[in-house]
Amino acid sequence: MKNLNTVEIKSFVPAKDFELSKHFYQSLGFEMVSEFAGIAYFKAGACTFLLQDFYQPQHCNNFMMHLLVENAQSWRQHILDLQLAEEFSVSVTELVKQAWGMSEFCITDPSGVLWRIAEKSSP
Repeated sequence: MKNLNTVEIKSFVPAKDFELSKHFYQSLGFEMVSEFAGIAYFKAGACTFLLQDFYQPQHCNNFMMHLLVENAQSWRQHILDLQLAEEFSVSVTELVKQAWGMSEFCITDPSGVLWRIAEKSSP
C-alpha cells in the first residue's frame, strides 16, 4: 500500500449503563479524556478506546478487548486490591499461562464486555 500511513485504531466499546461504565473504567485506571454526545474517549498510556452509550445484549456479550501489558499479575492484583469485582458485580479470572505464549486473565465490564489482559510469557 503506497502512501497509506495509518495513525491509530480505536474500538467503540458498548455500555449498558453509560455512567456506571465510565466510573468502572476510571476506577480501573483509564483516564477519560473527553465526552461528547454519548461517546467517552478513554486512554491509558498509548492505549485508547471509545465508550459508547449503546447497548444490545447480543453485541455486548460477544464483544472482546485485548489489552497487552508488561505485567499481567500486577494488573490483576490492582483490580483485586480495588475490589472492582465486588463494587461493579464483574468477574475476574485466575492468571493462566496460555499455549500461545501469553499469560492472561479476564475481566468483564458492567455491560458484559470481556477484557483479556495479557503479557508475553518468557519461553
